[in-house]
Amino acid sequence: MPYLTITSNQPLDTDSNQLELLSKTVADGLKKPESYVMVAIQYNPNMLFAGNNNPLAYCELKSLGIQPSQTKELSRSLCSCMSKLYGISPERIYIEFSAPSRSMWGWNSNTF
Repeated sequence: MPYLTITSNQPLDTDSNQLELLSKTVADGLKKPESYVMVAIQYNPNMLFAGNNNPLAYCELKSLGIQPSQTKELSRSLCSCMSKLYGISPERIYIEFSAPSRSMWGWNSNTF
C-alpha cells in the first residue's frame, strides 16, 4: 500500500539495488512489510526549483495510516537516501505525504 513516486529533472538510475534501498527505506520508516511497497521513478527535464535547474526531486509518499508524527523522520530518511543515491541535496527535495482512506485504495480486486 505505500507508494513512493520520485520525479526529478535528472535521469536517475533505476538500478534494482537503488530501487530496493528506496523500498526498504519506506518500509522501515512506515514499519510496514516491504512486500506492499511500490516505488516509481519519473524523469521530467522541465522542472525548476528556486529559479534554476540544478538537480531536484519531488516525491510523493502515499500510504494508508501514515501519521503526521512519522513525517519528519520519513523526510529525513528519504532525503538522506536520495542524497546518497543520486547526489540531490536535501534542500532541493520536496516530499508530499498523504494518507488516503482505506476505501480509496484498491488492491487485488478489492479495497483495503
